[in-house]
Amino acid sequence: MTYERAHRIEQRFRRAVALIEAGSADAQRLAIELDVSRPTVHRMVNELRRRGCIIRSVHDEEGWRYELLGKPDEYRISGTRR
Repeated sequence: MTYERAHRIEQRFRRAVALIEAGSADAQRLAIELDVSRPTVHRMVNELRRRGCIIRSVHDEEGWRYELLGKPDEYRISGTRR
């Protein structure tokens, strides 16, 4: 059971990276897509930063959103580089 939970959490982290990388991912949208609360999204982003993802918060005419500038190999899909 513990392994399954840890696996689901890791999948959620990978999905968060993919959503941020795809563009315009604000905390509300990530919360909806990942089925978590906004505070959980903020904790996830902080953890992803701790793990080596370069994520910045950007404010534009639409509000605040996250932008992925770089990520460690563990979050890369085969054949892609960023």
